[in-house]
Parts: sequence; C-alpha cells; structure tokens
Amino acid sequence: MIRARGLTRTFKRGKDVVEAVKGIDVDVAEGELVAFLGPNGAGKSTTLRMLTSLLSPTAGSAQVAGYDVVAHPAQVRARLGFIGQGNGGGFSYKVRDELHNQGRFYGLAPDVYKRRAADLVDALELTGLEKRSVQSLSGGQRRRLDVALGLMNHPPLLFLDEPTTGLDPHSRANLWEHIAAMRERYGMTVVLTTHYLDEADSMAERVVVIDHGEIIADAAPDVLKREYADDVLTLDVAGDEATVRGALPPDLGEVAVTPRDGGLRVRVATARGADRLPGAIEALRLAGATTTSASVKQASLDDVFLNLTGRSLREEAAA
Repeated sequence: MIRARGLTRTFKRGKDVVEAVKGIDVDVAEGELVAFLGPNGAGKSTTLRMLTSLLSPTAGSAQVAGYDVVAHPAQVRARLGFIGQGNGGGFSYKVRDELHNQGRFYGLAPDVYKRRAADLVDALELTGLEKRSVQSLSGGQRRRLDVALGLMNHPPLLFLDEPTTGLDPHSRANLWEHIAAMRERYGMTVVLTTHYLDEADSMAERVVVIDHGEIIADAAPDVLKREYADDVLTLDVAGDEATVRGALPPDLGEVAVTPRDGGLRVRVATARGADRLPGAIEALRLAGATTTSASVKQASLDDVFLNLTGRSLREEAAA
C-alpha cells in the first residue's frame, strides 16, 4: 500500500538548510496498522504530509495505493482518508450536510453519498445528531464525525494523525472501538501517529520510530520491547544481602538491594522478566532466603522510546 525509498525533505530557514526528513525507506503492506512514533520535530508529520501528497519531497520517491505521490497526487488523494489533529467539520454546519458535502467533493452520485452517510451515521453512533451543528457536539462525537468524513470515499488507506488527542479515556476507548470496527468492515490499511503509547502498543502490528528525520527502529511492539528495553523484577526477601546477591544467577541482570520493613527489596532489570521470575525465587529459596512478595513490571514502548532517543514520549506529549 505504501512504498517509499530515499524520501527526503529539506527546508530553508534564512541561510540555513534544515533536513526535516533524511532518506526514509519504508513499506506498509495492504491491511496493516502501522504506528509512526517520534518526538516533536522528529520528521514524522513531514513524512505523513509527503505520503498524502500535501508536501512534495525534495528527493526520493513514494508510491501510495499504487500511484506516485508527485506524478499522480489526485489519484493518491482519491484513495485515502485523512483524519488530522483538528476537527474536520465546519462548526456552523450540520452533521448530515458535512457528510453529504464530503461525498460531493469525491464526485459521488447523490444516491451513493446519501447511503454512505446514513451507514456511517449508524455505524459510528451518530444517529439523532444529523441535524445538529458540529459546534454543538461533544469532543467524542466530533471525532467520530471526523472518522465518518474520512471514510466517505471508502478509502483503502486511512491516515490518523493524533486521532484521540484531547479526549478523555472513555471517549478514546470508544473511538478506537469504532475505528477497529470500520477497519475490519472495509479491510483498510491504517497509518497512525500518536503520543498515547498504549494505543500504539495495543492497536498497531508495527511501530516505526522516527528521530532526527530518520527511522531508527521498525518492528512489532513486542519485538521492540524485547530488543530495546528490560522488564523490572521486584522481590521482597527475608534474608541477608550477601546471600541474596550470591543466589541470583549472574546473567539475570544488575541487582539493586535496599532495606525494607526488616527485610530486603530486590530490583533487577532483565529481559523476559516473567520467564525469569520463578527461577529467581527458587534460587533464593535454595540459598535459604524467603521471598515474601514478587512482581514484574513489563517493559513499555515508552521505555523503548527513552532508550532509543534519550527522551520520554509521555513527557513530550505533556509538554
């Protein structure tokens, strides 16, 4: 669905040339849901603008839905849906009118766009809001309308740029339920940017990490967490520190021991923590140290992001 080779974009800032995107190579297969992650200014938004034909590349090439983004931008746009960070509906317009107008923009016949609008209103739980103005809708309702607008042309490819920013957790979960249902219904390929790492972790089959205009990691979330971050084991142990340190396998990871409530709290950063925990508890038992409690904090995508870029994406989002 997407094939980019050497995709590059530079900007002039006074006498300086800024390299926003530096020769990106990326493929997205038909039907995939791929998340693009990166700190502010990393180049991910510029990359998306080139892939959607809104910005011409300085160098390199990209084919989207079978068409070159430079040579055939109208063909590209006809085959994609785009849901940006701002609301797409005009505030003073009615919901039904906005959907019908979107169908007209794509050249759909009246009977086709009216039927599609009705189907999307039903599927995205907008029934009863058709005659309401966009400005009278709640935040979650507006975002569902944005999804409906993005799907009016039944696109094989959908771009979601920070689709849930500003929504409360319930509205975020509700919107993702609708997006997942629409993806299954239409068999769409989805490209997502988000600062909510739990969304990328739970929804995406692949995560592409961009920093300083380059792709620095590209794999499934579980693979990234396994390769670029450790789980953390926490054990409360009754025993002395020398026994604890001597009992734990050397390959387990760096051991930190601190006094706690008359015993010891042991923390170890290690790969595959859930698999290693039973062996650690047994090794302590055989050495005469009793484990009174134990837990595993699994590595997160934010841990991956921090280790790769030196920055926390959660902190970026908050800023």
